[in-house]
Amino acid sequence: MGFLDGLKKFGLGALEDEELYEDPKKKAVKKEEPKKQALPLNEETLLFDKKYTCPICDSQFDSKTVRSGKVRVKSQDVDLRNTYNEIDPSKYDIVTCPNCGYSTLAKYYGNLTKFQIDEIKGKISANFKKHEFGKVTYTYEEARMRYELAIATAMVKKSKNSEKAYLCLKMAWLIRGENEHMDPATEGYEEKQKANKAEELDLLKKALDGFVIARQSETPPIAGMDELTLDYLMAAIGLEVKDYDMANKMVGNIILSRTANSRLKEKAKDLKEKIAEDMKNNPPAQA
Repeated sequence: MGFLDGLKKFGLGALEDEELYEDPKKKAVKKEEPKKQALPLNEETLLFDKKYTCPICDSQFDSKTVRSGKVRVKSQDVDLRNTYNEIDPSKYDIVTCPNCGYSTLAKYYGNLTKFQIDEIKGKISANFKKHEFGKVTYTYEEARMRYELAIATAMVKKSKNSEKAYLCLKMAWLIRGENEHMDPATEGYEEKQKANKAEELDLLKKALDGFVIARQSETPPIAGMDELTLDYLMAAIGLEVKDYDMANKMVGNIILSRTANSRLKEKAKDLKEKIAEDMKNNPPAQA
């Protein structure tokens, strides 16, 4: 009889012959479980459907959203736009209700006053034609439509100038991304690239105009940026649109600031050199 034969009463007789102690020399070899195959990193697998309830029409809808932490920055443009290998996140920054047309950057979604809701209902939703966007990914054409709706929504609901300026900046980035991802074999490639570049510059100018007004009338943070970060962004946009006076003024604010950290000051000094080089290569036309 084993000393655990009483286990039979509980239907556990099979354990009666188990060894009480394990021999450390006899290590069980664990079978390796087959590794789960990682999904390939591409635009489709980096997205998920986020659910929203529209504050205007109360309908529920999904909006394609980039999975946070799944993409890594490849590089950064002078105006702080991040680029990535697998996806262009700017295509998915706008949340649009397909039922009534209410559109905004995800960071500004909701928190509307009664006045804003009434204005959107009367000036956008009343005339909006229902539209379904891509079920797997959004095309650049669809993303443009969503930005246009977001800018129209911001105008109608009397958003802060900084919000409207930021939307113009983000749409400029979207169009830049479209040019970068366009297949050179596309019909009318050169003409499309040229038209996009002109539209991008126009949006950058509008963004700069809006940030100038916001800087004079709003209290930081402005569009999520502290004053010195905004100054850097405005200097960079000034360089891009050849407004050298604005670019030099804003970059000078950072270099002379007593509160700017060393990293930002170094970035500002690098930007100042780029501005000087660009001015040298693009001298003002003689009167």
